[in-house]
Amino acid sequence: MKRPARRRLLALLAALPAAPLQAAVRYPRLAGPVPLSFPRDHGAHRPWRTEWWYITGWLRDPSGAALGVQVTFFRNRPGLQENNPSRFAPSQLLFAHAAVADPAHGRLRHDQRAARAGFGLAEASETTTDVRLEGWTLVLEGDTYRARVAARDFSLDLAFRAPGAPLLQGEGGYSRKGPRPEQASHYYSRPHLAVSGTVDIAGRRRPMTGAAWLDHEWSSEILDQQAQGWDWAGLNLDDGRALMAFRVRGRDGGVRWAGGSLGGPAGGARALPPHAVHMDPLRVWTSPRTGIAWPVAMKVRAAGEELVLEPLMDDQELDSRASVGMIYWEGAVRALRHGREAGRGYLELTGYGAPVRL
Repeated sequence: MKRPARRRLLALLAALPAAPLQAAVRYPRLAGPVPLSFPRDHGAHRPWRTEWWYITGWLRDPSGAALGVQVTFFRNRPGLQENNPSRFAPSQLLFAHAAVADPAHGRLRHDQRAARAGFGLAEASETTTDVRLEGWTLVLEGDTYRARVAARDFSLDLAFRAPGAPLLQGEGGYSRKGPRPEQASHYYSRPHLAVSGTVDIAGRRRPMTGAAWLDHEWSSEILDQQAQGWDWAGLNLDDGRALMAFRVRGRDGGVRWAGGSLGGPAGGARALPPHAVHMDPLRVWTSPRTGIAWPVAMKVRAAGEELVLEPLMDDQELDSRASVGMIYWEGAVRALRHGREAGRGYLELTGYGAPVRL
């Protein structure tokens, strides 16, 4: 968020009219599978504490030059002043991140936004994916998502066409994240999105094509209190399959939980239990800005696969302390099988500088 916008938001919060004390906020809880319904569940779920729509992908321009791209919208119900009738009451907050990984630049280009919902500036539809934040948009029309982002030093106008039905993660979209049943989320993915559109960097507009992955997830309690952070990978494999793997790391250095899925070329997915997913760091890169050591190369063993993830470039660190308050590494990676490329996707690393607090 730009400084003037942040100061304006803080001033508005300070000017909120006093409201009587409210009872403790009750968020929905998820303790087992609940059927998802589309297109409704493509939209926002306002009663839940946390939600995100997450697109990551590999792009190529006509010369063959590769770029990584990330577009993320977050929705948060902070549980503040919910009985305050003022339009300024921050009952729903929206955040957005956008990033381009360009090896020619050598480090991540990124920008972020944050605002309370309302006033025509920040909105999230409850009927389908239609999220808008200060001119940045992600909208689903038919089987195609359209993302438009005008960031500080780049702009994106990209279409992401989904080839099939949503891939439900976990047990029918009920995805465990910890040892207790309620430490879970509603979660589905759209792998192998076909990408087309344009990217403008420093005034140079280039047509792009490629493949991407979308995650939509919402929950009220995801992480165990002893969790430090998580590692996640979403991989579009060259044979048409889609592999998702994650582990939740504990503060003691162990693994609190793990999971994933293997989707077939024709759709559907096989859920992977915790004992079947292993993620082992192979190489560490230390950020010259934050001093955080990130395991940017990773071995993933899951569903009979053993893949080595190598980053498009090491410096894909994203500092989002001006919006969601954390630093994380979100990077385009190649998936290698026996040293040969078998797919591409993204690796996400959190909690390496400080424990994650959602």
